[in-house]
Amino acid sequence: MSKTLNYIDLFSGAGGFSLGFDNKGFQNVFSVDIEPSFCETYQYNFPSHNLIQKDICRVSDSELEYLKEYDDIDVVIGGPPCQGFSIAGNIGRKFIDDPRNRLFKEFVRVVKIVRPKFFVMENVARLYNHNKGNTRKEIIDDFEALGYQVECKILNSADYGVPQIRKRVIFIGSKNRQEIIFPQKEVEAYATVKEALSCYPKLESGQESSIPNHIAMSHSEQMLHKMSFVSDGGDRTEIPVQIRPKSGDVRKYIKYASDKPSVTVTGDMRKIFHYEQNRALTVRELAKLQSFPDDFVFKGPKISQQQQVGNSVPPKMAEAIASTIIKMSENV
Repeated sequence: MSKTLNYIDLFSGAGGFSLGFDNKGFQNVFSVDIEPSFCETYQYNFPSHNLIQKDICRVSDSELEYLKEYDDIDVVIGGPPCQGFSIAGNIGRKFIDDPRNRLFKEFVRVVKIVRPKFFVMENVARLYNHNKGNTRKEIIDDFEALGYQVECKILNSADYGVPQIRKRVIFIGSKNRQEIIFPQKEVEAYATVKEALSCYPKLESGQESSIPNHIAMSHSEQMLHKMSFVSDGGDRTEIPVQIRPKSGDVRKYIKYASDKPSVTVTGDMRKIFHYEQNRALTVRELAKLQSFPDDFVFKGPKISQQQQVGNSVPPKMAEAIASTIIKMSENV
């Protein structure tokens, strides 16, 4: 990279996106998030970054101008939370006009004010086909109205060495309206859960270790008894009928398959158990499935730590995206 590229991280959370871009040599200008415990984690791991702990809606246009100072911004990154995806809830209503998606509009506002050379916006994969593709088109139209060339694609984190199947829609925009580049698959074989987690010391329910965030959740004897019947990669159907959970999320009461990538890590993984240890994964193990390094420490209450991990962009996936921004920057 001939010159140091810089970035702004919106809805930065714990900092998975930031870590990926930092690892590729980018310089942080500022980041914004509102959740106190998420911000505590971010500040601990990125002490030199300028973190604004504030509702993005309350960051004024003039404050954005001040925060970027005289910098030409190379890229704005972020994954705005969008709740307006219920199948019934959007009938007759545009995604853009749904008040639940105001944070997307804030991302657009920041791009409009700071005029970055590029932007990268991440969101859940189902956005791609939501409302028969009209939602995707609305989003692209909003950015194209600002003069950006925009394309989007569904990427799978496992393609970039992350031991997890995590599909996300990625929008990339270019102010100079050049050809958009998306990262190519980087691995021949997917990393597995066992490859990722076998390095950690074994723990039983409620047990602690000296490794940061490697503390096992305490489970009830009833839960431990039920899950003791489930094999590596198995599910609730292996639990005897008389005690088998009859309802609830089908993704619960399963054990990770040790020889495959993980299922998508979310903010609540309490009923998905370790492939051989009869307990849910620790925050440290979940973070490993997201490709966070072991020296990245999560702060705040344990339930918040899980949410921070589950909401993050996997750093290795972020690195792959950052590499494409570098390539496109060289072609400007």
